[in-house]
Amino acid sequence: MFYHNFKYAFKTLFRDKMLIFWTFAFPIILGTFFNMAFSNIENSEKLDIISIAIVEKEENEIMKQAFETLSDEENEDRLFQTQYESEERAKELLENDEITGYLVLLKEEPKVVIKSNGINETILKYVTEEIMQNTEMISNIVEKRVQESMQGYPERIYNMPNVENIYEDVMKMLEDNQVEFKNISNSNLSYTMIEFYTLIAMTCLYGGILGMTAINHNLANMGNVGKRTSITPTSKGKIIFSSLMASYLAQLIGLAILFVYTIFVLKVDYGTNLPLIVLLSLTGSLAGLSLGIAVATLIKANENAKIGILIAVTMLGCFLSGMMGITMKYMIDKNVPIVNLVNPASMITDGFYALYYYDTLDRYFLNIVSLLIFSGVMIILSINGLRKQKYEAL
Repeated sequence: MFYHNFKYAFKTLFRDKMLIFWTFAFPIILGTFFNMAFSNIENSEKLDIISIAIVEKEENEIMKQAFETLSDEENEDRLFQTQYESEERAKELLENDEITGYLVLLKEEPKVVIKSNGINETILKYVTEEIMQNTEMISNIVEKRVQESMQGYPERIYNMPNVENIYEDVMKMLEDNQVEFKNISNSNLSYTMIEFYTLIAMTCLYGGILGMTAINHNLANMGNVGKRTSITPTSKGKIIFSSLMASYLAQLIGLAILFVYTIFVLKVDYGTNLPLIVLLSLTGSLAGLSLGIAVATLIKANENAKIGILIAVTMLGCFLSGMMGITMKYMIDKNVPIVNLVNPASMITDGFYALYYYDTLDRYFLNIVSLLIFSGVMIILSINGLRKQKYEAL
């Protein structure tokens, strides 16, 4: 019965012309427009060194040294051009668009002041936040080391532990282990590449329509075929998995066509990360399909209403994950991080950004595992929902 339902679902998907258009043709058309619109953007809008100002209201040596390192003129890949000004002068420079923003150094938490939201402003806020996190981590470790070194000493003692040596040891340890923000903007940052990452992520999520269509044919309230299926003794788990596998295979064919088209026709260079991009796409597709199946089984409505709900959920997830503007992702991560922790669109885009910006794959694989967990939860909810469905008459 598994093979029969798998074969039937697969054939049904490929007979739906509108479904084939959105799954196979639309990503290719959109990719072509992306290529036409952004093919020369690297030459005309290359990300230059970001001009900022620093206002020293209170002492914050770690933050100051970090920005001096990122502004070192001897480094050809430096990220910032930094100048020290009074707060009044910094406001004037910002108002006249002579700087991207300015940083007010405070002892506890530095304040970033910007005039508008854009990629340069987002980078400034992101770097500041990363330095703050590292500063807090350093302070906690140093404090812990000092407390450990003082254990066993009497209350009054003049031979205090050498805090400077402890600090140097901690800094060396962090230097050996921490993941540093890579300034690849001037040499490798590609707006076109980011747009194609977005296209792949949206293609993965729109695959949910395939899963929804496949499962709808097995629901009693969606047609005569579903009525016959619901009275058979076939396991609901088999119905779910056979429909999922059929729609997953169709989705993989669509993704393969998209990759072949972008690589060989549009000449998109995915670099050495192509295998990891494919892996993330496969996992993201599974998450998108499982979401579509969950909407199909858990929501009692007609097919058009279900598709509308799925598209609305998908587009909302894409918006919150920063697909329509990276600043939104930053705002959500900072203010309500729980939203993007359960948002599959955010997991996919964050996985791509992790490949692009980080030296290690820890964050990348965290998103892979999160997508697998999300898919498992959606499939379990779908199976339970299908088992609980009862009808007075068919």
